[in-house]
Amino acid sequence: MTWFRCAETRPWASMRLFCLPHAGGSAGFYRSWAKEISPAVEVHAVQYPGRADRLAEAFVTDAHQLARLVAGAMAPLLDRPVALFGHSMGAVLAYEVARLLQERGGPPVHVFASGGRPPHDRGDDRVADRDDDGVVAEMVRLGGTDADALQEPELRELVMPYVRNDFRLIEDYVHRPGPRLTVPLTTLVGDADPHVTEAQAARWGELTDGRFALRVFGGDHFYLVPRQSQVLAEVMRTLEVPAGP
Repeated sequence: MTWFRCAETRPWASMRLFCLPHAGGSAGFYRSWAKEISPAVEVHAVQYPGRADRLAEAFVTDAHQLARLVAGAMAPLLDRPVALFGHSMGAVLAYEVARLLQERGGPPVHVFASGGRPPHDRGDDRVADRDDDGVVAEMVRLGGTDADALQEPELRELVMPYVRNDFRLIEDYVHRPGPRLTVPLTTLVGDADPHVTEAQAARWGELTDGRFALRVFGGDHFYLVPRQSQVLAEVMRTLEVPAGP
């Protein structure tokens, strides 16, 4: 099974944007982006194993291994410039994928880290160790669109294993020393995000020698759902591509 879901293939696109979902998320989270982003950008959303159409596949339990697998799968798609966008858990994974691509001589043109604590300032929350109700409570607190669905027992039985795996993966993650990024990085955050403060988000700037920007939007941890148009406008402006259709 391939790692990426591309809602609209664009052979003419000058750039590819790889989008990495949050803990418990799937590639479908980014499906609507292709309709609104510039025709010059082809969107590829990462589908982690163990969910959606990869439900039968084994989980990846280590963030560094997951980043290596994603970076490796990207290899055939690096014939055009690429940018990375990751939300929450996906922000840390995007950073680690960017480090690998840079190490291999093909760095991304930009990294967008959304709604995530920086890799070197993770905190000590342990959501993965809570019972099912505790995990659901955290998802409700964060404002996730999946939280309501998890009230249904049958769906909870299906979804909870990969949600818990993702929380454990990101909570066990430890930032490893290594070469700093040289690519530009933009951090995006909701002004009412209970998971990450603006001050924490600003610390992403410590991880790159490239240009750094912090962008604050109105909203909670999932600000980018109601603010999709504004987020995509920011992405297109930063990537210097024409506005979407």
